[in-house]
Amino acid sequence: MKILITGARGFVGRHLLAHVMAMPGVTVEGCSRSEAVVAGKPLLRCGRLSATTDWRALLRDVNVVIHCAARAHIMNDTSAELHEANVDGTLNLARQAAEAGVKRLVFLSSIGVNGNHNQRPFTEKDTPSPAEPYAQTKLAAERGLHEVAEQTGIEVVIVRPPLVYGPMAPGNFGLLTRIVEKRLPLPLADTDNRRSLVSVWNLVDLLTLCMDHPAAAGKTFMVSDAEQVSTSDLLRKIGQAVGKPARLFRLPKGLMKAGATLVGKRGIYDKLFDSLTVDASHARQTLGWAPPLTLDEGLARCFGKVPGPPAPQTTHTSRATETSPKANPGQDRARATARVTAKTETGKGVS
Repeated sequence: MKILITGARGFVGRHLLAHVMAMPGVTVEGCSRSEAVVAGKPLLRCGRLSATTDWRALLRDVNVVIHCAARAHIMNDTSAELHEANVDGTLNLARQAAEAGVKRLVFLSSIGVNGNHNQRPFTEKDTPSPAEPYAQTKLAAERGLHEVAEQTGIEVVIVRPPLVYGPMAPGNFGLLTRIVEKRLPLPLADTDNRRSLVSVWNLVDLLTLCMDHPAAAGKTFMVSDAEQVSTSDLLRKIGQAVGKPARLFRLPKGLMKAGATLVGKRGIYDKLFDSLTVDASHARQTLGWAPPLTLDEGLARCFGKVPGPPAPQTTHTSRATETSPKANPGQDRARATARVTAKTETGKGVS
């Protein structure tokens, strides 16, 4: 079986590539918009993710595509730029994959498709309610992929993760980790929310199961660690894992909400205090999947406290940065490195 992983320089993609490389009976290639070596493997150059990207050479003899590439975590993105990469680019890849005889495409989506907060865990059956442009493009891509599947017969599998954590994770998890490591005080001692998270190893485990499980075809799956946790408890667990207890104190939530709203940071308040949980029972019942690691085990592995596979190393062989594949393989277009925002899906990462 031959696998192609897009976005293989990204956080999830490089962990996925390293994992699949170790699987017996599987040949895998990773691609990126710029040249790099991940886990000792040179990546293929695939061009910018758009409606005109030519995937034909990369799809030759491929059985399964796992599509992790997306435009995310970029400041000042326009809706048109997001749509071009995450919708037009995804559907272009799917159509060319079908034409090339690819059997299945596994799409890494986002829990943001369901919404940013909830009172009960999200399931695959809930009516989508994406609140942010990134998640809206993920929903549009999901719907378009189902149409491509109906038209061509290619099998589509969709996976929606919440916040993904692991070594050097981007977004809110990386931000919170740096704050805890620096022993900076936070007014988050008594949040009473519940959040679902997923370690990159648990997410990779489900993605690889979806590569060829017969029951996965045409399905959408939520994925998460088994445990739910409040923001306060997550910070304490991070502190325990890094060996630096989190310094938390209490402030009235109303005061913090008013202050965040006043300075235009209400979104950050919501991510810290709202609940966002998922029900991953569909994956358990349909695929027999269970997360291999608990939350505590995932955090311990994240910070090197327990044995586990080393974080895959990336060697950059060009000056470009990866946020999405690049426009034309032979034409480097200068981009200023964009500042990572604290965007939680998900996806986030999530997507």
